Amino acid sequence: MTHHDLALIGFGGVNRALAEIIRDRGDDLAADLGFGLRVVAITDLRLGSLMQSDGIDLGAVLSMTGLDTFAGMPGGDAEPRNEYVIRHTTADVVVEATFTNPVDGEPAISHVRAALESGKSVTTTNKGPVALAGTALNRLAAENGVRFEYEGSVMSGTPVLRLAQQTLRGLRITRVQGILNGTSNFVLGQMESGRSLEDAVAEAQALGYAEADPTADIEGSDVQLKVVILANELLGADITTADVSRVGISGITATDVIAAAAAGEHWKLIGTVDRDEAGAVTASVQPLSLAADHPLAGISGATNAIAFTTDLLGAITMSGPGAGRLETAYALLSDIIAIDAHQASLAGALR
Repeated sequence: MTHHDLALIGFGGVNRALAEIIRDRGDDLAADLGFGLRVVAITDLRLGSLMQSDGIDLGAVLSMTGLDTFAGMPGGDAEPRNEYVIRHTTADVVVEATFTNPVDGEPAISHVRAALESGKSVTTTNKGPVALAGTALNRLAAENGVRFEYEGSVMSGTPVLRLAQQTLRGLRITRVQGILNGTSNFVLGQMESGRSLEDAVAEAQALGYAEADPTADIEGSDVQLKVVILANELLGADITTADVSRVGISGITATDVIAAAAAGEHWKLIGTVDRDEAGAVTASVQPLSLAADHPLAGISGATNAIAFTTDLLGAITMSGPGAGRLETAYALLSDIIAIDAHQASLAGALR
């Protein structure tokens, strides 16, 4: 059986969850997929870097305590050395899961570029490289005969990009509207019960839905990046964040939310992409009070959802988890499956 060697760049919650899946499911996962997975490199800001071409003992790594580093282990170093590891690892797939930088996408863009230039495929759930440099990175991947995959960059483990690109082929999509940030959706739901914005955010933080600094969620910049990805990937646009008007939910009060609910409507932070008959694409992020019959009005809690307006089927709505360690790790796994399928297709064509 063939296998793929992985380099995990960033060893926070998502890549740790992927490592746990590989450790726990092992041979059963390989039997399901038709290929095995082996981790041969890991980098982490706290742990440092580790490169072992014959495979890393994931059980040992996952059991390391807060005071441990990779220093002293065979192939280990106390420094992360991300770009060195990416360029020199024996992995054929680099799994980039560092933090999202909405301003310039770094260091993730450099990580992805280094991997592609080195002839390695990349999977990431990091929105920055896709929204800010997706066209250039996809071109670089094609030039080097590898893949750049990022299914989890919009709705985590919910496969919205592949649904539209593969399952909905033959349809003309004229509008995409989505609840693309679970934190803001949870907060607005709490406000319907009378909570203030500040109290609802605190509850979201206590439950792990919101970061210590919730600005990206509340002010809409997280959704703005996702809207760019949707516009460029699904509607053939070539826009940047500067082309997406953005208004967050900080100006919405509990009074506004309660009054809308009493009228049968629900406030949601909505990312929208429209394509007109001439092919021009416009995009926005803004809070909207949706009528009860709108396909996104009933989406509650931290759930994400997206509605496609199509020419032949009308509205198609898909909902699912937009966050979570295991859910996001599954998105990475689905990308690895897509990379394997692409490689198998190329191999078949050469026979």
